Amino acid sequence: MLPSCACGEVGSEEEARVAYLGVDDVVTKSLALGFAGFNAASSANIPPQSDDGEESGTIDVTGQVDQGSSDNKGMRLEVALAEYSDGAIDDPETEDVVEEIAIVFATADGAPLALDLQLRDIPTGTLSGTLVGTVVMSGDLDGDLELDIAFAGAIADDGASGTERVEGSTEVTGTATSANGTFEIDTEI
Repeated sequence: MLPSCACGEVGSEEEARVAYLGVDDVVTKSLALGFAGFNAASSANIPPQSDDGEESGTIDVTGQVDQGSSDNKGMRLEVALAEYSDGAIDDPETEDVVEEIAIVFATADGAPLALDLQLRDIPTGTLSGTLVGTVVMSGDLDGDLELDIAFAGAIADDGASGTERVEGSTEVTGTATSANGTFEIDTEI
């Protein structure tokens, strides 16, 4: 358990930080699924992409990509979570304490996260974008967590006639906000 957590609603910046750790992989998976849809698109609509949580639930990405022969493309995607969990949260700031914090994430019906991406100089250029919306948590922490995330990084040819994000090059910044706390995000994926 969180050292300062009575658990329940997110009630502090520390609990907002831990809640964000639970959705950190959602950012990575959303980008991966977005690129998979981009590479598979034969029209403005990308084919729906889906992945399972490590422990439970699913993440689904749908949406549209700009058409045409330009080396610059925009994608307007929707990310839906259903009973999604990657398992107990591993908190790197509590090396001496084993924390077993289980949180399940979902998006409300009709309210997916908005993932907007801009790809420049495809296939070996840059990406930028935002992931914005609200996830609903249940488990050791519950309530709404509002995400307002921006990212920028590099893209590369995937070697199979597609484009991929260069792992480790993407800077992720923004906020994860609950009713009682805000965590400032600043990491690389």
